[in-house]
Amino acid sequence: MAKAPSSILALTAGEPAGIGPDLCLQLALEDRATELVVVADIDLLFARAQQLQLGITVEAWQPGKPVRCEAGMLSVWSVAEAPERRAGFLDPANAGYVLETLAAAVRGCLRGDFGAMVTAPVHKGVINDGGFAFSGHTEFLQEQCEVERVVMMLATPELRVALATTHLPLRDVADAITAERLTQVIRILHEDLNSRFGLAAPRILVAGLNPHAGEGGHLGREEIDVIEPTLASLRQEGINLIGPLPADTLFTPRWLEQGDAVLAMYHDQGLPVLKSQGFGEAVNITLGLPIIRTSVDHGTALDLAGTGKAEVSSLRAAVAMAAQLVQTAQKETSQ
Repeated sequence: MAKAPSSILALTAGEPAGIGPDLCLQLALEDRATELVVVADIDLLFARAQQLQLGITVEAWQPGKPVRCEAGMLSVWSVAEAPERRAGFLDPANAGYVLETLAAAVRGCLRGDFGAMVTAPVHKGVINDGGFAFSGHTEFLQEQCEVERVVMMLATPELRVALATTHLPLRDVADAITAERLTQVIRILHEDLNSRFGLAAPRILVAGLNPHAGEGGHLGREEIDVIEPTLASLRQEGINLIGPLPADTLFTPRWLEQGDAVLAMYHDQGLPVLKSQGFGEAVNITLGLPIIRTSVDHGTALDLAGTGKAEVSSLRAAVAMAAQLVQTAQKETSQ
């Protein structure tokens, strides 16, 4: 029998200049059943707690050590030092530190120290300015875990939206919609909806790429040449796929009640709809990894960092989702 996943969650604090450290500290003020370890520069969190005038005890943690869960306690795995710790002031010198916190959390998950990792927001631009090619958490975790393909999915209590492509310029999207990519993405989405979310026969609504799903080829042929044949092939594997559907009507009750998740072709086709319905409560989940990873649905909010005005609801939801997915995994290994 496989070993049950750890119940401890790793929480990376993200960009030091942003609201990630603030949110970690705010979450530590709450009573929680989840064993949570923040992966960050412990001195950064000390300093931010003082700036925010929060009465929190920040305690150093090492793998194998018990985790304190009571309100007002925060366990921190300090794996690197942030050269610049000021709220609201981006510094490319912090890029290596940010990436090391992510890499350390991945290593901890792969070793079994953690059952999942939760990520606070990072700033892609300043990481690239620091000399590191970085297009986002999703792609970085794919590289760290050495897997061929991962899938970004955002979820609210009412809606799940996965993406066929993620952080690409719009002019590159059509060329990226290939039969190979769609096949990989849909298989991952189907498998993780089944294994991680407990959906025995998940129903997946697939958006077309073009307006009106191509209007029979008059508004683009990607649906005819690529999407429809790929869906037909995957249906032969027993995957329940509905579409391709016009994206402008897919997100209506008539269709959504028929599906468990939506597959959008590109980032801004599906995520604006999801965020308009549940911003602040949405959770970003990376599918296709050998580890569980969830994240917030917002950015670094530099103007709010260090002010005490940052809203912790999305991080709270990301932690709750990670804990739920760990519990599902633990049940699977116990059977």
